[in-house]
Amino acid sequence: MPVQINRAQYGAHQFAGHLGLTRWQPRVGLEHGILPGPDLDGERWSADLVEECREAGKDVIARFGDETPIGSARAADRLAARVNLDVERRDIEVLVAQGALNVVSSFRGYPVYLMRDLDRLDLDTVRTVVIARKGPLTDTVDAGGAATILGWPRRTFDRIATERGLTADRLGRYTLPDIEALRQDDDLAREIADEKRRLTLASTRRTEAHAEDVVRAWVLRCSAYVDGDADRPPDIGPLSRALRSLGAVRAKIEGQEAPAS
Repeated sequence: MPVQINRAQYGAHQFAGHLGLTRWQPRVGLEHGILPGPDLDGERWSADLVEECREAGKDVIARFGDETPIGSARAADRLAARVNLDVERRDIEVLVAQGALNVVSSFRGYPVYLMRDLDRLDLDTVRTVVIARKGPLTDTVDAGGAATILGWPRRTFDRIATERGLTADRLGRYTLPDIEALRQDDDLAREIADEKRRLTLASTRRTEAHAEDVVRAWVLRCSAYVDGDADRPPDIGPLSRALRSLGAVRAKIEGQEAPAS
C-alpha cells in the first residue's frame, strides 16, 4: 500500500514510497517517460505533482512488475535452467540484438532485464542462438556450463561428477544427456538443495560476524574517546552501515534457518 505522508515536497525515496513503488521502479518509470522528473530544484517533487502521479505509479507496476531487473549473467543462468543448455552472457546480447529481448534499464552502466521478459522468451529462439555459438560442441558442455544448467556451485558439480563417474571427452566436456540425468534425479536434487542452503547460511553468517566485528570495534574506539585515550570520537558512518547490515543479515539468517516446506 502507498505510504501516507503529509509533506510539501518529496525526495526520491519518499516519492517512491508515496506511490507504493520500490526504489528501482521510479528510476525505470522516469527512464521510460511514465513518471515526471522532479520539479523542485531538479531533485525533489512537489506535493501537487506527486498527487498527479498516482495513476502513473500504477502504470509502472503494471508495465514492469514487482521483481527487480537482473543483469546478463543472472539472465543467462535463468535461461540455462529452462533450455538445458549452457547459455552465456553473449547469448543474451544476441537476443537483444535480434529484438527478442528488451533492455529495460541499466545498473552501474550494465544492461538489466525484466525476469518476466526472460520467462516469456520463445525457448526455440534461445536454443537457436546458443547452438549457433557452440556449433559442433552443441551436444556437450564443460564443467562450468554443466553447473550453470543445473544451478549448482561449480565445486558441487565437480564432486558429483567424480562420485557418479561421469565421463568427459578429450576436451573435458560432458554430454547433455548425462547432465539431464543428474537434473532428473530427485534424491540428488534434495541433497544439493540442502548443501546449497548450508553453504548460503555459512556465507551469511560470515557477513554477520563481519558486521558484529565492525560494531564492537566502534564501541571500543568510542570507549577510548570517552576515557580520554583517544583525541577524536570515531566516525558514526561505519557504525550506522554495520547496524543496518546486521539487521538485514539477521533477518536473512532467520529465513535461511526456517524449515523448508
